[in-house]
Formats: sequence, C-alpha cells, structure tokens
Amino acid sequence: MLTVNDQLTVLHDILTEQSEECCGDINEYKQIKRIIQTLMANESITDEELLSLLPEIYNYGIQGEQAQNLEEHVTTNKGNIETWTSHIIQSNLE
Repeated sequence: MLTVNDQLTVLHDILTEQSEECCGDINEYKQIKRIIQTLMANESITDEELLSLLPEIYNYGIQGEQAQNLEEHVTTNKGNIETWTSHIIQSNLE
C-alpha cells in the first residue's frame, strides 16, 4: 500500500506533467480522484491548507473526466495546478 507521501508524490507528478504538456487523459483524472478520495479518508494528514486544497483538486479531476477539450481544461487550471503542486511539495517535505 502506498504511504501518504507516495500518494502525494504520484498526485504531484500527474499534475505537473499535465501542466507542462497541457493535456491529460481520462485515466489520469480518474487516478487523481482515487488518490484524493484515499487522502481525504486518511486522518493522518494534519496540514490544514493541504486538506482545504484536496476538494479543489478532486473537482479538477471530475471536470477533467467530463471535459470536451482536455487541453483547454488544463490550460484554464494552470494557475491552480501550480498552487497545488507547490503546496504538495511543501507538505511532503514536512
């Protein structure tokens, strides 16, 4: 089983790759949702800011699954993705 840090690393990698390549696929969005669900159910996360960002990232995953234009979806959320990934790195280092 993946640790919280492992899950955050995978989440960070997916988001970073999507942001850099301006695209994603349905399976990545499904994986984002699964990781977030697991993280939100895990009560060992104490970083309040990270906890507040998880629902936003989850919604990004839902919207990505339903998006007609995946490139536009990533481009529209680029600022959010940068915020999320930088916070994931910070919380993963603690």
